Amino acid sequence: MANRTFRSTRGTGSPARRTMTAATRAAAKRAGRPAPRECGAHQEEQTRSGRTLLADPPPNGWEDPPEPESPESCEGKTEGGASPRNTGRGVLTAVLGIVLVAALVAAAVLGWEYQQGRQAEQARDEALAAARNAAPVVLSYDYRHLDRDFSRARILLSGRFREQYGKTTKAVVAPTATKYHGVVKATVATPPDGDAPAVSVVSATRDRAVVLLFVNQITRSTQVPQPRLDLNRVRMTLTNTNDGWKVSGVDAL
Repeated sequence: MANRTFRSTRGTGSPARRTMTAATRAAAKRAGRPAPRECGAHQEEQTRSGRTLLADPPPNGWEDPPEPESPESCEGKTEGGASPRNTGRGVLTAVLGIVLVAALVAAAVLGWEYQQGRQAEQARDEALAAARNAAPVVLSYDYRHLDRDFSRARILLSGRFREQYGKTTKAVVAPTATKYHGVVKATVATPPDGDAPAVSVVSATRDRAVVLLFVNQITRSTQVPQPRLDLNRVRMTLTNTNDGWKVSGVDAL
């Protein structure tokens, strides 16, 4: 192996020596800024002023030293290798995702509540109309055509109340009306200062509603010398069936 010779020179020297001098100057120039070997551990290499050191070139020629890693490349790196900027973007993306999901859930809940409100409002209108139409039929009868009156009423009823109505009219109302020639005419009351009937919805869902009605009943019979007017308050319960709203309960208040 050839021994390297170090000596001082002020002249130009041989081409190999001039090449070594250029390479050394280039390395010294590149080493003029901080070049940490590991991130976080900065080591400074400084060129020493003085004489130029010359050495015989190796058999394969001189190779330039590797470019040192700049301090900027180590800035902003975390212990796991990810930069705070990338970590911040990940957190922001996760937060935006959570906000988006929450907004979608809120929109779905509001949509469901709006739909429920629309259905309840529709149920109120339909049940109110059904109660107004049913009250005069269910609460009226005439001894001269009881079967027809009771049959018309049963069409508007549902459930157990329909069965109860049939038993009561057959066992109590029909015999009494026939014996005393009873006639009962019911109408939904109308306030003197308005055209709207005196009815209101107490509660309503899409399947069930409770309606309060003010009903006038005029009764005639052989037991009453003059027609008698009764002012009644009636609470009517209605159920939404496949055939529409039907009366499922009537209570006199």
